Amino acid sequence: MATLTRWDPVQEAVTLREAMNRLFEESVVPGVVARTGNGGTFAMHLDLSETADAYFIEAAVPGMKAEDLAITFENGVLTLSGEIKQSEASKERNYHRIERRYGRFTRSITLPTTVRGDNITAHLENGVLHLNIPKAEEVKPRRISINVN
Repeated sequence: MATLTRWDPVQEAVTLREAMNRLFEESVVPGVVARTGNGGTFAMHLDLSETADAYFIEAAVPGMKAEDLAITFENGVLTLSGEIKQSEASKERNYHRIERRYGRFTRSITLPTTVRGDNITAHLENGVLHLNIPKAEEVKPRRISINVN
């Protein structure tokens, strides 16, 4: 004997909401997330700080070489991109688990004030990319003197 199940649209809407919540929870990594070329995500954790004269970015890029990274600055947006490559020897292995990410990634950061893009400096040290982004003169705080007759 066949069993009939009554269709419940409310239950299906709840299931859809749960599926969407799960999708966002699984796809968004806490912290900073960058998009990879294959549609996945790559967690590029970074710190952005500032002084009166400059912004400083320290981005974690463990195991990457300077030639695998690109930094561009255009219209107030700083873009970090690169590629994490899998070694040729590891492609011949039969893996049981792969937890590290491989592929291209891009991360863009809009800076809150005007900066001097032509004077941005970067250096890579022990898997940390350090950027020094000087602020433009017109946005630096300055003391204004008061003239007395």
